[in-house]
Amino acid sequence: MKMPIINFDEHFADFTAEWMKTHQQDYANFDQMEEDMPRIYVAFLNARAKWLGGVTPGSYFTQFEDPKVLVDWLTAYCEEGTPVPDLLLEQIGTVGKPCEKRLLELLKDEEAPDEARMIAVELLREMESTLPKMLYITWQLDRRPKDELKDNALESLILMGECVVQPILQELPKANEAGEEALLEVLSHFPANEQTFRLGMKLFRERKERRALFAGYLAKLGDDRALPELTEAAKEPGLSYLAFIEIRNAIESLGGICPEREYEDDPEYEALRDLDMT
Repeated sequence: MKMPIINFDEHFADFTAEWMKTHQQDYANFDQMEEDMPRIYVAFLNARAKWLGGVTPGSYFTQFEDPKVLVDWLTAYCEEGTPVPDLLLEQIGTVGKPCEKRLLELLKDEEAPDEARMIAVELLREMESTLPKMLYITWQLDRRPKDELKDNALESLILMGECVVQPILQELPKANEAGEEALLEVLSHFPANEQTFRLGMKLFRERKERRALFAGYLAKLGDDRALPELTEAAKEPGLSYLAFIEIRNAIESLGGICPEREYEDDPEYEALRDLDMT
């Protein structure tokens, strides 16, 4: 069944414009009206609307509880390019667990709009769902360095807790370079194990242009066996000031003492010093 695509944002804008005409004497200036916007929105939610057949906007989506209807409706909004109503998203969240499988199907559909899949990631995260755990891990294995959808999934993996650690470690050998980095970001949030520590050290050694990032991960892992290599890296000629700062922070967080060095002529040092002085 094809559900109607209604632009709730436009109708709220019309409602607000009408409200301003009717209540303009109640506000000394536009700022006062802006402050009153939450109350105006509540009034909008509770006003019977002809464009909804007399139903109030606040109760319109609550009539529907079928997960397929709700999630397909979300997708249809994205396909039409019409803003997805917050009220629809709230209803999906209210129906909750029954919507999880349908949202997972949406995530697996590579033909679906990116916006719909991005929203699905966020809805599942709000539901504290672990259902997409393996899908999110698989996404990281062969990925580009920049990918908003897969980056969004990383945040969900972190919030799922330690249940993601063993599946990640199992799949890790299949990951490309960007995937290794992404999965290390997740693993760095949990108590270190040998495989995670070895990965952190490997990436710190091999990808010198990104040492600042990996030094931060090693600091979070909290294993002081990283100290000798971090300390040596802090002495390396040509080390940028920003990388040195991250390495120094890692050394100190692991209980070590960072060797001192001068950066007076480094452009990064100069830029940061100028910022501090403003």
